Amino acid sequence: MTKTVAAMTHAIAWIDHHRAEVLPLDAPGASARHLKSHPHPTGQHGSEVRTQHEFFASVCAVLDESTSVLVTGSHTATADFRHYAEKHRPLTAKRIAGYEVVDHPTENQLAALGKRFFEL
Repeated sequence: MTKTVAAMTHAIAWIDHHRAEVLPLDAPGASARHLKSHPHPTGQHGSEVRTQHEFFASVCAVLDESTSVLVTGSHTATADFRHYAEKHRPLTAKRIAGYEVVDHPTENQLAALGKRFFEL
C-alpha cells in the first residue's frame, strides 16, 4: 500500500484589522484570496471584538489551506492576529512560520517577500 504525501504549500498573508490578502506561493493555478471584515453596527458591548474574532477566524480558515505561512502587516495587526490564533486556533498557529512587520506592499512585493522568506 502506498501512501500519498501532500506537497508542501507555502503562503504569505498581509493583514490589518479590516482586510487581508493571502497569496499562495508554490501552488500552481492558485490565486490570491482577499478577505474583508464585516462590522456589526450595534451598540452592544463587545461587538467590535466579535467582528474582529469573526474576521480573524475567516483568515485562519484560508491559512489552513497551506502547510506553512508567513503573516505580515502592521505591528498591531500582526500582534492581535497572533494572539487570536494562539488562543483560539492553535492548529493554525502551528502553520505560521513567522511574522513580519511591513507597510502596505503590492501583491508582487508581497510574493517576493514570501519567496525570499521560504527560499523558493
